[in-house]
Amino acid sequence: MMMTRQLKEAALGFALGAVGGSIMGATDDPVDTTLAAMTSTSQLKPLMDDIRTVGALGLGTVMGASALTIAMTSVVAGVIMAAVVASLFVSTSNCGTTQPNYANLWANAGLAGALGTTLSGATLGFLIEVIVSNYGMTGLLCALTVFSILKPPLRFVFNVLWQQGEACCTQGSMVWDTERKQLEISDLEQRERVAVQIEERILTINNGGNAADTNDVTKWATERKLREGLERKKTEAEEAQVKQRTLQDWIKTVMIKYVDFLAFSGIPMTVVAVVTSLFGLFGYGGHYSVFIVLVALVAIIAYSIMKSSDFKFWMLVGCMGMLATFVIALLTVQAGDEVRKRSMNQKGQAQDENVNSVTERMIDRSSREALKTAIIAAKLCQLSLGATVGGPLVRHAAGGGKVIVGAAIISVVLLAGVEILSPILGKGGKAGALLGVVGTSGVSAGAVAAMAAQSSSWPRASGAVVGVITGILVMGNLHFIMIIVQLFVTYVFAMTNAF
Repeated sequence: MMMTRQLKEAALGFALGAVGGSIMGATDDPVDTTLAAMTSTSQLKPLMDDIRTVGALGLGTVMGASALTIAMTSVVAGVIMAAVVASLFVSTSNCGTTQPNYANLWANAGLAGALGTTLSGATLGFLIEVIVSNYGMTGLLCALTVFSILKPPLRFVFNVLWQQGEACCTQGSMVWDTERKQLEISDLEQRERVAVQIEERILTINNGGNAADTNDVTKWATERKLREGLERKKTEAEEAQVKQRTLQDWIKTVMIKYVDFLAFSGIPMTVVAVVTSLFGLFGYGGHYSVFIVLVALVAIIAYSIMKSSDFKFWMLVGCMGMLATFVIALLTVQAGDEVRKRSMNQKGQAQDENVNSVTERMIDRSSREALKTAIIAAKLCQLSLGATVGGPLVRHAAGGGKVIVGAAIISVVLLAGVEILSPILGKGGKAGALLGVVGTSGVSAGAVAAMAAQSSSWPRASGAVVGVITGILVMGNLHFIMIIVQLFVTYVFAMTNAF
């Protein structure tokens, strides 16, 4: 009997893990196909033209900061949409004798969040493609800088709007007050009715009547049932109100954290991109002294943030985004150096022709590497931020299976929709939309990680781990290093308490 139960637990864990792993792996091929299309010669021309202006380091930092900005902004947009829908649901729910259907809450909020993430990613990707095509890296850098400057003031505006929205959503509390008054009136009427019956019974006994009248016994039983029913309704209403307020407070906490995250997390990597690009604009884009300045700048900013006594989630992600931008810039430079070193071993070519050919190949390789690594970093960022949503949802008793399967179903629908609308979205819009889908799949994968970590059943936890690995291997591309990295960041961020 025990063995049968353990097998069922393992099978359930494996099934849920396989769902989360499969949808995470299913995004690999569309992203790789889109990346291959974006690295064609015609699409790379703006980057190849601008690498001469901002240098390889500048190109890497700008592309990295832009891609990570898309990822972070689209995730926050999705969270905001989900929070607005959830807050409206909670605020307008009846906190009386009828318990709200919280399954609808999570379903509607999840759908709104996934749509918000995907649509915002598609919009930002399309805008970046237009900016790069018309204004180059300089225009993209200016847009990125302006966006980073505007986000902190917009945070204040959004917080004011959120407070106003909370003040307007009073229907739920009005319903609660009405039902509470009705319960109090019913309770008072019942007490008065019982008091009258007691007085009548006392008078009957004093006048020599029967103390055990059948009608009186029936009345007392009826009144007792009414009393028990009123007490039960009051208890249920109070519990529903407490649950509503707790959920509303949690939604508000999530909103505050993610709005802060949107406002400040992109500043470190934007500063790095601006500094290195300015060196490139002044003619030092290919000089190794810029690399030294970049390392020093990253170290100073990271140290300043990490020593903060009030360390917050946006600081963690901001540091990771800045370090990812640094790695992208490093790989961009290394790609060009590899071409140059390889060409030094080639002989039998005219010197002038060789120099021109090597320069063009270095530019081409660096541009491809900058775009490729930026998309990969943005994908990991989306996956990890999605996991920070899925993990807490499971820990807050939203239902592990519901979150895993629900996010996976929404991801499949969105993935199909992006493929159908790809001619309209363009390559940049499609890339941004796919990153949004990756974020939604990260919710499912993060829920699997949280479920396995907090499960008291070892068979279910082991089955979930085996299932998620199996799902990735079956549905994804067999990039084993990327699989290991994806699983690692998913688990770490799913278990991170961002709130």
